[in-house]
Amino acid sequence: MPDLAPLTPLGGTTPRRDRIGGVTIAEACDWALASVTARRGRASDAAGRMAAMIGTALPGPGAMVRSGDWRAVWLAPESWLLAAPLAGQDDIEARLRDAVGDAASVTEQTDAWARFDITAANPARVGALLERLCNIPPARLTPGAATRTVFEHLGVIMLRETDDSLSILGARSSARSLHHALTTVARSLA
Repeated sequence: MPDLAPLTPLGGTTPRRDRIGGVTIAEACDWALASVTARRGRASDAAGRMAAMIGTALPGPGAMVRSGDWRAVWLAPESWLLAAPLAGQDDIEARLRDAVGDAASVTEQTDAWARFDITAANPARVGALLERLCNIPPARLTPGAATRTVFEHLGVIMLRETDDSLSILGARSSARSLHHALTTVARSLA
């Protein structure tokens, strides 16, 4: 029987990390993800139950919140993406389903996405990278902001936790294209 070993979205056995001209682009494979969508007429009930579980109110449009290890990102009306460190959260779907009961639908998303964390000692570098990736003005994507957008024909979710960091989530099936776009832009700035 073949030995089955998990692979990162880029196909490696360990996450890839590129350092290009003061910018670090790191494949982040250590997050558990699940989407939660309220059922018709149950948005406040679902949001209240999730807030009780993660310890903070859920974000509105264009925002994300942090509470302990949890991250919640607004995806669409009455729909959120929840993330937590993979260690100890490999059952994120079951935990969320228990919390929301029949007020929402929960879908496991961990293996559907590729996440790249971009950091730079100089926050202007992150802004310059962002300017070249998509049409979102860097000033609009301040810490705590999250948005869905497109760059290089790829649909992505951009998360801005701090001034010097940006996380980008894209479809796992497009991980190589996403990584290529990120490293190409970083090289053009180096």
